[in-house]
Amino acid sequence: MLQSLTDEQLVELAVSKDSDAFGEIVKRWERKMFALCYGMLGREDEARDAVQESFISAYRNLRNFRGDAKVSSWLHRIAVNQCLTKKRRTKTRSETYIDDDDGSENVYFVAPVEKSPSRSIEQNERTRLVRQAVQTLPVDLKEVIIMKEFQEMTFQQMSEVLDLPLSTVKSRLYTALKQLRMKLEKMALEVV
Repeated sequence: MLQSLTDEQLVELAVSKDSDAFGEIVKRWERKMFALCYGMLGREDEARDAVQESFISAYRNLRNFRGDAKVSSWLHRIAVNQCLTKKRRTKTRSETYIDDDDGSENVYFVAPVEKSPSRSIEQNERTRLVRQAVQTLPVDLKEVIIMKEFQEMTFQQMSEVLDLPLSTVKSRLYTALKQLRMKLEKMALEVV
């Protein structure tokens, strides 16, 4: 029954203390929010923490959801804010992380094309390079790349989530893609 309700209807039920309704919201959005947080933070453990903190924050603020934007936009905004907060804390504490290079992070960025070992190795290397290049972008550019290319959000959704004019979102994405292309070209030259 809950599966047939809209996100907005689920929020109404959750405000009425129906915990199953909020559980359905979590079930619907946790994977996309994890992919967003992982793309912004670059570490699986931090992304999981950010998603958990995002849902806790959403639950605590259910009564404040006005319905001006979609529930998905509201949740994405909360997740983006959690990621930015985590990044600020990390910067403040001057912690540096070494990427876990076990290859598992590749799953979140690119789906495998086929199963041949050489294609798989090539795809993993390409994915690693793209991931590495994305991580070097400034946060405001990184978030638009992740939302558009990995979350497949529309410009309108991105505008709502980021609370920015549509023209600014488009401009940031253009700049982000341009910088990403330059970084990837430079990386390709360094490999050769």
